[in-house]
Amino acid sequence: MPRRTTNGLAVASLVSGIVCCLPPLGLVFGLIALPQIRKRQQQGKGLAIAGIILSSLACLSLMLGLATGRFGDAWRDFKKGFDEAAASGSPFTLRKGDCFRIDGKMESYTTDVKTVPCTKPHEGEVTGGFKVTGFSSWPGEDAIDRIAEQRCDSTNSAYAMDAWAVPESAVTYYYLPSKQSWRAGDRTVTCAFASEKTPLTSSLRSDATTLDVHQVHYLRSMNPIDDALVEEPEEDADTDLAANRAWARKVHHAVTAASAGLHGHSWSGASAKPVGELAKKLDAAARTWHELATAKDAGAFWASYDLAFDALSTDFETAPRSALGLTDTLEDSGEKA
Repeated sequence: MPRRTTNGLAVASLVSGIVCCLPPLGLVFGLIALPQIRKRQQQGKGLAIAGIILSSLACLSLMLGLATGRFGDAWRDFKKGFDEAAASGSPFTLRKGDCFRIDGKMESYTTDVKTVPCTKPHEGEVTGGFKVTGFSSWPGEDAIDRIAEQRCDSTNSAYAMDAWAVPESAVTYYYLPSKQSWRAGDRTVTCAFASEKTPLTSSLRSDATTLDVHQVHYLRSMNPIDDALVEEPEEDADTDLAANRAWARKVHHAVTAASAGLHGHSWSGASAKPVGELAKKLDAAARTWHELATAKDAGAFWASYDLAFDALSTDFETAPRSALGLTDTLEDSGEKA
């Protein structure tokens, strides 16, 4: 007598009933399997019946869940958990433009960050990154830190060209490769703005992706002045006159270049007049900074010092910035610049 086989649909019915993923399918498999088993003299009647019962119970539970709303609640909880898991990650997963929260104290080696919409409170915003090169072996944290500090400052400035819109609480921040991750091939430094005490609530991005051509040209012309001003030597002119005159020459060059940039651009609409007036003020400022750069002694340097800074008053920028649609109020100051 030939060996009786087990009906495949009966097995499928039982499996579908057990896993409860597709209960109606398990019910259908079982109902089809029973007449096949009788006709073909196969084994599996018990399996089919068990599958029908389990699938029927699963279908009943599903219908009750839909009727009472419990299924919807369960699905929403599942989706919420899935979204949270998808948003959680490490600094290695962060990309330019990502805003993120950090669980716990901000550390350069933290492994737990969570991306969020930039309109939600967050501690950091990624501005870019780079790969460390030139080292055949682990150079040490201090060496990478020095590189990161300089390059991330530049990266942040390029990302947030409208520096007036950056809160005072937002500082340059970066994630470095650790000694362990370096051994695994990690060479990436991730640059960011970070504000731990006062969370950020909007994106700080202001570059060619968010600004128009006139705004970009204005900021590219004016920002080098601020970059030069902050390089003032720690030693004053009485101690190191040469270094201070060299710094004044750098500022003079930035002011002259800014004036040329403003004069040489075709400004549209209401911005033409205030920008033109600013360019004339920069011409006057350039003459004052030239005097500072060519001072014959410390006394002459100090005689021109305050006049040079007054010639670059931020008050002069309020009108052109407003006309261009840029930030015309220094962040956190509460007053017009």
